[in-house]
Amino acid sequence: MRYISNEEFGYPSFDANGVMPLTNTTDLYPNMLQNITVYTLRPAQTWLWQSSDEECAVLLLEGAIELDWNGRNTFAERPNVIEDPAYCLHVCKNTAVRITARAQSEILVQSTQNDTLFDAVFYTPENTRTETFGQGQFAGKAQRTVRTFFDYASAPYSNMVCGEILIPQGGWSSYPPHQHPQPEVYYYRFGHPNGFGACFLGDDVYKIRDRSFAAVPGGKYHPQVNAPGYPMLYVWMIRHFDGYPWTERNYDPKHVWLLEK
Repeated sequence: MRYISNEEFGYPSFDANGVMPLTNTTDLYPNMLQNITVYTLRPAQTWLWQSSDEECAVLLLEGAIELDWNGRNTFAERPNVIEDPAYCLHVCKNTAVRITARAQSEILVQSTQNDTLFDAVFYTPENTRTETFGQGQFAGKAQRTVRTFFDYASAPYSNMVCGEILIPQGGWSSYPPHQHPQPEVYYYRFGHPNGFGACFLGDDVYKIRDRSFAAVPGGKYHPQVNAPGYPMLYVWMIRHFDGYPWTERNYDPKHVWLLEK
């Protein structure tokens, strides 16, 4: 088993303007086929979005923001990324979005090319699909809460999937190990800055820490685990292939027997 140095894994940092790119479609993990950036916003700071060829999802990770789009205005607040539910705005191309921070805030922005026009959707705790998996399995060690803002089943017009997974302390996710051809990106947050865990990509192992990320190539099995005492949340983002959307997980044949117990 090969252990990867920090330089080879996603340990980004915010620049002086509070911008932290994770991936883009030109030169930063371009095989992920998505533009993903995290922003920190100071109180009263404004962030603007409009693209002629990309759809966009804006996810509130922490803080309090005011959102404006298509003549609509609303407020969202999430004091703690681990303890509080999420808010996510999903818009098509040519949609102007303005985010104004009402407190120190962190947002994640995911986008990719999509010529399809669709109505914007603002996902709140009331209309976000939330499911608990792993109950009654593996002595509770793989129980996790999955929030799916949108996927192919709910938004076939989108070229993306966006959601969050919350893992209690000392737990496993993406388990049993599975893979799919479509690329996926994980962005990790812990409730404490010393939180850590491990990400498996095939036979390689990477250390997870707060605000690290994983660029998961298609076809690699990718289970995750976090240390006792440190609950972990990660945003999961998949890019559909044109004509071949992500709809299912392919479990590692060596571990399929676990599902039969």
